[in-house]
Amino acid sequence: MKNQQAANRPDNTAFTQQRLPAWQPMLSAHVVIPGFLLIGMAFIGIGVALYITSQNIQVLEADYTGTGQYTNCSECANMQTTPCICNVTFSLTTLFTAPVFLYYGLSNYYQNYRKYGVSRDDVQLWGDPTRSPADACAPYQYIDSKPIAPCGSIANSMFNDTFSLYQIINGTKKEVPLDGKGIAWWTDYNIKFRNPTQGSLQDAFNGTMKPVNWSKPAYELDLGDPNNNGFLNQDFLVWMRTAALPDFRKLYRRITGGDYALGLPPGDYVLQIEYNYAVKDFGRKKVVLSNVTWMGGKNEFLGIAYLVVGSLCIVMSVVMLVVYAKYKFADENA
Repeated sequence: MKNQQAANRPDNTAFTQQRLPAWQPMLSAHVVIPGFLLIGMAFIGIGVALYITSQNIQVLEADYTGTGQYTNCSECANMQTTPCICNVTFSLTTLFTAPVFLYYGLSNYYQNYRKYGVSRDDVQLWGDPTRSPADACAPYQYIDSKPIAPCGSIANSMFNDTFSLYQIINGTKKEVPLDGKGIAWWTDYNIKFRNPTQGSLQDAFNGTMKPVNWSKPAYELDLGDPNNNGFLNQDFLVWMRTAALPDFRKLYRRITGGDYALGLPPGDYVLQIEYNYAVKDFGRKKVVLSNVTWMGGKNEFLGIAYLVVGSLCIVMSVVMLVVYAKYKFADENA
């Protein structure tokens, strides 16, 4: 028994016996009060920089649901004509500096609902469209005993409105080039999703059915670019990365080339929308033009949060200084 106890005993080292040197800060008033003051000043400085930068970011939003107080695309809201084409016009008085990003936004759309968020088959999306879809894809697993590719509620509800932007110059339309390359996350395009590698993409999807709400199969999502089809279609990848909040926006295109490399010049513009995605029964949709800075997109909350925390730190340092001075002098007088 003694030998067993000796074998189970930790080694007699400084680490196992907890005899390593340790440092414990002495939090006196001379350290804490200046510390709070310095932290507060640093946070206020960062907050001012973030807030001013956010104010300089240009954002243009237009609700085109077609119902309520917003009349854009009202002729398409009832979805009686498919596809329905509508226009949203706007004017710029100053240069909308590059890089300019075009987003679509949806509200009251709960992509974070658990059953919706898991309604996909990651093995299928990794390049095996003909496999039997996972049970999580139900009820969008099969059509006439054939597997749906891609299966699941997320893919079936993919956003399918399309946008074309034109500048009006002397009464004529000049198309603004929209770049859709590289809008998805690198990890999604290179790691999480794959296309079948054997044969043509169309042959690889033989024996499968397109999702119920899709107008064309996965291998025909982009007829203008054969490399932008299947499970690696950029718009599909953007949609499959579900949003954490019910009001969100997703990247649609970038405006970076041609005559618009420096941004959108002042003038009149028309955004032509092919209205396919019905939302009036549960929420709203909008289109957003925005540019970015070193801190990303427009986000006033971050700067305000830094300012509030910095102000609280300075107030706390003043309060602690008053309390310290009061009791210190009281002890000396005693």
